[in-house]
Amino acid sequence: MAVRMAQVGTGHGHAAGKARAMLDHPDVELAGVYEPDSARRRVLAGQAPYRDVRWFDALDELLEDPSIVAVASEGANVESLAQTQALVEVGKHVWYDKPAGEDWALWQRVAARAREQGTLIQMGYMFRYHEGFALVVEWARSGLLGQVYAVRAHMSTNIGAAQRRRISPHRGGILFDLGGHMLDQIVWLLGRPERITSFLRNDDPSVPGFPDNTLAVLEYPRAMAVVEIAAMETRPIARRYEVYGSEGSATLLEHFESAQRIRLCLAQARGGFQAGDQTVTVNLQTRQELYDRELDAFLATIAGRRPPDRSLDHELLVQETLLRCTGVL
Repeated sequence: MAVRMAQVGTGHGHAAGKARAMLDHPDVELAGVYEPDSARRRVLAGQAPYRDVRWFDALDELLEDPSIVAVASEGANVESLAQTQALVEVGKHVWYDKPAGEDWALWQRVAARAREQGTLIQMGYMFRYHEGFALVVEWARSGLLGQVYAVRAHMSTNIGAAQRRRISPHRGGILFDLGGHMLDQIVWLLGRPERITSFLRNDDPSVPGFPDNTLAVLEYPRAMAVVEIAAMETRPIARRYEVYGSEGSATLLEHFESAQRIRLCLAQARGGFQAGDQTVTVNLQTRQELYDRELDAFLATIAGRRPPDRSLDHELLVQETLLRCTGVL
């Protein structure tokens, strides 16, 4: 029997892709979408993937329907935490797109309520399901790279003034908007950092005061991690993810979202790999395929077929670390 799901909000950058994933999934019935902005709704109603969906007139229609067991929370970052709270309060499982707002106390309360009633909250960090990132984590955790002493994550973008203004209510600017993707990977590998030092600069005058050139340094007892995110990188942007250890290093090459190559360098032959520099290939994955894999994992967990890929404690740690990076905590 198909799982009845719904979507709350359409303002997140991943919202259309998540709607498409639910519409296309053979085990999901998309009951409808709620968008509080009526003008936005009128525009989207004539566009794919929303042109054929049911639109709820009020959030309560969705909240009060017991047949809807899970919801994609896809509101803009300024509204999504409150929307997720409403969903959790009525016992809906939530596929929640990142990040989890700036109200740390509220996010902790929402997570505590979900934990006490056995409700799943799965954050929408899609690189958890990327073959390249998964391999790098496997190599680092298995000891193939030796003692990991450094991680460098570069995830810049190129956005215009209108999008900067939409993000500008959030302290941290572009680091708040994108940094969680890389912090999700870093704390999964290294845990909670002891100390964080951030640089939140505005170096493009198009939106004064907007942090558009940002750097966060996370310090651990035996390692450091650096997250670099700017809003004005020349296209095509060159995102990279690098892990360095005492016995080797691994780098996701090119634009890591579509990367098919990992540079692996080992001090000596081990784990079925040769000594020195080599290239390991992975399958090409589109953004939509990553959303589909997220949804597969979400459905399997709420059906009891597998535990969550990340614990609620991990989801809390990622958000705490992001808010420490942006100066909220």
